[in-house]
Amino acid sequence: MVIKRDKYLQELVDRMHNGMIKVITGIRRSGKSYLVFQIFREYLKNNGVDETHIIAIELDQRKNKQYRDPDVILDYIESLIVDKKDYYILLDEVQMLDDFEEVLNSLLHIVNVDIYVTGSNSKFLSKDIITEFRGRGDEVHVYPLSFKEFMTAYDGDRYRGWADYMTYGGLPLTVDMRTEEQKINYLTRLFEETYIIDIIERNHIEKVQELNDLINILASAIGSLTNPSKINATFKSVIQSDISLNTVRQYIEYLKDAFIISEANRYDVKGRKYIGTPLKYYFEDTGLRNARLGFRQIEETHLMENIIYNELRIRGFQVDVGMVQKRTRNEYQRQEKKQLEVDFVANLGSRRYYIQSAFRLPDAEKEKQEKESLLNISDSFKKIIIVKDVMNVQHDQDGITTMSIYDFLLNENSLEM
Repeated sequence: MVIKRDKYLQELVDRMHNGMIKVITGIRRSGKSYLVFQIFREYLKNNGVDETHIIAIELDQRKNKQYRDPDVILDYIESLIVDKKDYYILLDEVQMLDDFEEVLNSLLHIVNVDIYVTGSNSKFLSKDIITEFRGRGDEVHVYPLSFKEFMTAYDGDRYRGWADYMTYGGLPLTVDMRTEEQKINYLTRLFEETYIIDIIERNHIEKVQELNDLINILASAIGSLTNPSKINATFKSVIQSDISLNTVRQYIEYLKDAFIISEANRYDVKGRKYIGTPLKYYFEDTGLRNARLGFRQIEETHLMENIIYNELRIRGFQVDVGMVQKRTRNEYQRQEKKQLEVDFVANLGSRRYYIQSAFRLPDAEKEKQEKESLLNISDSFKKIIIVKDVMNVQHDQDGITTMSIYDFLLNENSLEM
């Protein structure tokens, strides 16, 4: 089944001939290779690029083993460039190429080539590229399927689709799997046999059990404010582990580098400054998160929040957790400060949105609770509450918009509704 990834195709098209190496990153099995070698390659051919001007090498294939030698691949590529027209070099699993940094830098000196590369997370991370190419690498990060992409290939209505997406996530291969057993086994094995092994081998981790325990702690805490010190305290009190705070911090960085998790920092909306810890961690794919916990903790409220966070990131927003300070008076009429939370402060250029993930608003008291932090923000940026219930988009007298999760996820312009 063909799943269109128009957003990422457009990102590649927008970067064509910019003089930089286009580096396609993302969690394993998110569709990086398919994007470059199927979708982008087809785009080039449909737009008049001759097949002989597309040099595509999948370095993980046995038949291409000889091209893992840097001199061999350079000679081969140069032998195919026979005129002054543009050539497109597509390299998959480029970390399998010895001295790939030198090879790519050498190719940059050929004036009529445009370079696109993918690589696995174990040896080929975005921060590595930033370091190695020093401004000559242009990253395109591919996420698992958004809900909108997922639904283009899903055989069912959006309500069943939501339940499956929330539970099994958006890794493309899961969409075609017909049974729950297939999906569960695939996600569980993938996490254990691929992602964790990648992290262990890359970072030479010896305390494997502690890494697994940390992943489970983070998986159980999505949507909750925490920090490495609090997590370290959990290790000591619950698991009776003597793991150090520094090790906890290192392991969290390893998980972020591998695109397993990402973090949302706290932002003081009125003070216009970052606060530091505590912060929140979210999983790049909810199916992988659920697999870590044996599909035993399917809390729809927290998973919905995780999915909203991922959707905002997919749309290109920088996402923080907002904190709003409200002054109140206690029973003795003494002034007190109350801290209110905004689930997400989403920024992209000059645009900003304040967003609450409310799941349901069953009564006036719950609605008042969800709106309180938004009503205490004095600027003019849009304020939105996203609920699970099916409903028409509503705008109240205070300028707060309430919309369904389906409208938010399925309409790429939903934030402007």
